[in-house]
Amino acid sequence: MKIKSKITQLNVDEIASKTGNIYKSVRVIGKRARQLSAVQKEELNEKLAEFASDVDNLEEVFENREQIEISRYFERLPKSSTVAAEELVDDELFFRKPSEEEEESSEIK
Repeated sequence: MKIKSKITQLNVDEIASKTGNIYKSVRVIGKRARQLSAVQKEELNEKLAEFASDVDNLEEVFENREQIEISRYFERLPKSSTVAAEELVDDELFFRKPSEEEEESSEIK
């Protein structure tokens, strides 16, 4: 999925139509954005762990070019909220409504 890294405008009516309510859509986007953020943070920490030193000495602070490039790569990635909104608009995001599922299960019994 190709996501534009620049600021984009999204149609509020289109976002609201996905769940029937703009507030529900924003909540779904927020939850998905937190999931994406957690994955990116984990990936970044794994890559930067290779450069971690056991000795914490302020005199031995140095710049590692690879470490800087990895950090710059993650800074250039699109924001997780933008990715989540695009996923919702493009129907790539699956969500369920637990309150409706509970009502259906109580009616069946």
